[in-house]
Amino acid sequence: MILAELLGATAAGAAVLARGTLSPNSRLVGPVVGRGPRERSVYLTFDDGPNPRSTERIVRILERADAPATFFMVGRHVERYPDVARCVADAGFDLGNHTYTHRRLALLGPRRTAWEVDAAHVAIAWAAGRAATCFRAPHGYRNPYLRRAVAPYAYRVFGWTLGVWDSDRPGADVIRRRVRDGVRPGAVVLLHDGDGDHPAGDRRQTVEALPGILEDCRAMGYELCALDRLGTV
Repeated sequence: MILAELLGATAAGAAVLARGTLSPNSRLVGPVVGRGPRERSVYLTFDDGPNPRSTERIVRILERADAPATFFMVGRHVERYPDVARCVADAGFDLGNHTYTHRRLALLGPRRTAWEVDAAHVAIAWAAGRAATCFRAPHGYRNPYLRRAVAPYAYRVFGWTLGVWDSDRPGADVIRRRVRDGVRPGAVVLLHDGDGDHPAGDRRQTVEALPGILEDCRAMGYELCALDRLGTV
């Protein structure tokens, strides 16, 4: 009876930890910001770049619209396309660390977790000319070691409020509609300017959807804001 209770408690604890590591906004494995204040603000973010076919086009659209955004970059893509990373930085957008190889951190131990963070930090600073200031885990999967890994850089760790699966390439109109229908006050919106596994992956649909997304958000009375407005609590 006692053994069964112990096994049950162990299984329950494992289930709780699993939910904590696989949920992008769970605080079980450390502080994370998943949304902003419940005011009419929206925070646009782009993962998995830099990408030679999409990132600069997204930067130019955002510049023309005077819209801030944060780009969470994969270190090995940064090393492959340093000029594209520099383009983002030169335009004044926030830079985020998205690990070096885009591995799922929930499957990694402390040394590999630290290496993923460190190597990406070095790559971004080298290519962009300034360091990343925040972190987002690939797929939102984290682990108990991440908090220590990001501490030397004072990174704020971000999840997201609204993911629209633009990475599945459902069509530019669908991507735009999903943002329009799903956005809520304080939403951190997850979009993709790159592909975590393929450095030159096709993100043209996200590029095509972006002008309409910006137009819709503003038409609904939302202010487009940068993530640096948000704290870690």
